[in-house]
Amino acid sequence: MRYISTRGGIQPISFKDAVMMGLASDGGLLLPQSYPTISREQLEGWRSLSYPELAFEVISRYVDDIPAAELKDIIDRSYATFSHPQVTPVVKQDGLYILELFHGVTLAFKDVALQFLGNLFEYILVERNQKLNIIGATSGDTGSAAIHGVRGKKGISIFILHPHGKTSAVQALQMTTVTDANVHNIAVHGTFDDCQDMVKALFGDLEFKEKYSLGAVNSINWARVLAQVAYYFFAWLRVTDSGEQTVSFSVPTGNFGDIFAGYVAKRMGLPIDKLLLATNENNILTRFINQGDYSLGEVVATVSPSMDIQIASNFERYLFHLFGDNPERLKNAFVELKEQGRISCHENEMAQVRRDFCSASVNQAETIATIRDFHAQTGYLLDPHTAVGVKAALDLLAADSARVCLATAHPAKFGETVEKALGTPVPLPESVLELKGKPTRCEIMAADLEKVREFVVAQVG
Repeated sequence: MRYISTRGGIQPISFKDAVMMGLASDGGLLLPQSYPTISREQLEGWRSLSYPELAFEVISRYVDDIPAAELKDIIDRSYATFSHPQVTPVVKQDGLYILELFHGVTLAFKDVALQFLGNLFEYILVERNQKLNIIGATSGDTGSAAIHGVRGKKGISIFILHPHGKTSAVQALQMTTVTDANVHNIAVHGTFDDCQDMVKALFGDLEFKEKYSLGAVNSINWARVLAQVAYYFFAWLRVTDSGEQTVSFSVPTGNFGDIFAGYVAKRMGLPIDKLLLATNENNILTRFINQGDYSLGEVVATVSPSMDIQIASNFERYLFHLFGDNPERLKNAFVELKEQGRISCHENEMAQVRRDFCSASVNQAETIATIRDFHAQTGYLLDPHTAVGVKAALDLLAADSARVCLATAHPAKFGETVEKALGTPVPLPESVLELKGKPTRCEIMAADLEKVREFVVAQVG
């Protein structure tokens, strides 16, 4: 399996090189040259597999430069850190299936990918006798999951930028209470998009990237998306075991990585009926799917902050396929976005978009009402991001299909919002209670690329 860039400017590379490159050296995102297909017979043969066994079956089809036994060990160690024996269990509540992705160390779906990626980085670095400086941007969950994925690991330092005061209190604590010498938190006066733009600029400076051995941990890293593909297969197998015939997924969406993993699963042959992209008021992707309007707006701060994003990095991967795997068409689209603040698509392209996805935008009042009403009906607590997906599923997906809603975070991570919805405090897991009163370490700075660059150099230096 070889990997290419959406911008067409690199020669095909191996899986391990793709992991270490992160963002392609031509500024594009890496994708496999082709997608392996899984037959229905093979799929049926996976029903009895545990989550790590299933993850190995999916991931190994994209990896041909790590021996199978060693890849299996990396995967097994990654999911041994989860608190639930099924890793990503599926529970049924009031006619909906909830795919619980929050049983990892930081109580968010990002752990599924970042425990794997942290172990993968360490394996490759030891093998190559190299060091890596990870630079990442987060709206909350990616940062804490990435930090916990690499803390204390040999040969790795990590720098995480987050918008100051715009993550939840628990997210901030999960990041800033990690005081390992190889962990550096940077709180930026600005938005997530400001953080992401600076990270992309550092990776776009190829001389700086090479000199300081930069690596990516955001979902621009293909290994992150790949790890997430596995839980679509896992959920589909569990739901159809219950006698369901058709299965649709509702995915609360910010940076497009999670739903792109579902798109990959479907391209591999997983019989997904609909992929529902659920957004909050930052609904550029919903406007695009429903109206063909991909035009930039201002970021709105909401009760689902991990989705408060305008430019979804992983959307480039989908656009590459939408444009017939044509890097020139893709590059022209991003020139148009830079110059005119929008991307235009042809009618036949928009028809394909609507075959691939449906979409709904859920506002904050609806989000809070969904948390309240769903709890009243079922006793089950939703975090605000999951509530966005649940509301969208109830509105758009037919009840005669199995509706799987991705639960992307434990409700305690956004306790203030859940408490507002219910009128009572949210019980905190022991892992969160232990953070209270711990020492923290964090650098607060302006959204200034040069100041961030100087800080990285000073720490690495």
